[in-house]
Amino acid sequence: MPQNIKITEPLGYLDMMKLMRHACKVLTDSGGIQKEAYILNIPCITLRDVTEWVETVEEGGNVLVGANVQDILLNIQREFPESAFRNALFGDGNAARQISKLIQTFVE
Repeated sequence: MPQNIKITEPLGYLDMMKLMRHACKVLTDSGGIQKEAYILNIPCITLRDVTEWVETVEEGGNVLVGANVQDILLNIQREFPESAFRNALFGDGNAARQISKLIQTFVE
């Protein structure tokens, strides 16, 4: 096994986010991991033929390869464009601030 590949037992959410944050690419069959990888600007290689997060595929930050070994290997080696992560598809991280401001208009 190459030194730069880690296969783990199931992890808790925070441990998984810490590993993903420092990853070059993520291989997964999890819908949640696909979305988290996109939010973290980490290219995702999805080991499925379909996804509920089609927008991540359309943007180029996620690729569906199914179980095809050649497609998996090809996408591990390829470069994903930085532009694949330019759109904040799932928000800009300011939802709590915006909700707080809205609530304040009702309280005042």
